[in-house]
Amino acid sequence: MAAPSTTSTGLPPALADATRDESALRRFLHGLPGVDQVGVEQRAAGLATRSIKKAAKLWAIDTAVSMVDLTTLEGADTAGKVRSLCAKARRPDPERPEVPRVAAVCVYPDMVATAAEELRGTGVGIASVATAFPSGRSSIKIKIADTELAVESGATEVDMVIDRGAFLSGQYGRVFDEIVTIKQACGDTHLKVILETGELSTYDNVRRASWLALLAGGDFIKTSTGKVSPAATLPVTHVMLQAVRDWHTQTGEHRGVKPAGGIRNTKDAIRYLVAVHEVAGEDWLTNSLFRFGASSLLNDLLMQRRAQLDGHYSGPDYVTVD
Repeated sequence: MAAPSTTSTGLPPALADATRDESALRRFLHGLPGVDQVGVEQRAAGLATRSIKKAAKLWAIDTAVSMVDLTTLEGADTAGKVRSLCAKARRPDPERPEVPRVAAVCVYPDMVATAAEELRGTGVGIASVATAFPSGRSSIKIKIADTELAVESGATEVDMVIDRGAFLSGQYGRVFDEIVTIKQACGDTHLKVILETGELSTYDNVRRASWLALLAGGDFIKTSTGKVSPAATLPVTHVMLQAVRDWHTQTGEHRGVKPAGGIRNTKDAIRYLVAVHEVAGEDWLTNSLFRFGASSLLNDLLMQRRAQLDGHYSGPDYVTVD
């Protein structure tokens, strides 16, 4: 395991020491406080019952819209589908120009150039999955090439997947080194590290994987590829929000969180925003630090927004179908 200066410079001594070698990294990760499973699940359930007033709900809907990574990751994706998605990203509700743009459009690397052409100058990010998504099972050379293709094609964000097999077998240094290598291949492009929490089995593993990704330089930690069940859950997101909050406490740096997969309606999105506010803090209520990885969520947000303003539901025919 190599401990590159790019991730350890300026870190507090305890964190810098954790990146020194494999044994130090293992000691640090296994020295993290255990997650109280009952406690985190009860708190997540309790916060999910919070209700908000009408004016706050409209703000929450607009905030959630601005945090969406509008995503298409299917083998049948075409340039036409990506162009249509980009049009929706620029103007989510064509009849209501005040609706904010989404945060980013997320596509496979070979579709990045199409998205970049459509979104140039709009302020909407171009995100690309990489590193043998969704399995993460390939050589490091292929993972680097995958990342470089995305970046050279115009990606402003890269979503990489960790090697869960390596993590679960305790090869923390290997996972750390891969993240560092992909971070270097990204250059100035932001890196989101997908943990695939549905395969990590325990909250303790989610906490360890979160800290591992943060130590290695990930700008965001992301729950899921959306291809494995369970995907994003509120308790898992609580654990990840705690990690970025504690990272900020120790380093002064802000890192982001992205739940992805299974968040389909406005009620769920608002529950996540409440969790962000209560667990990490108000600073994270921005799309530079919190995102939703979603495809169908945006439609429900737009319908609920119309209902808030018009006093009745317009129905799905009034929003574009992805």
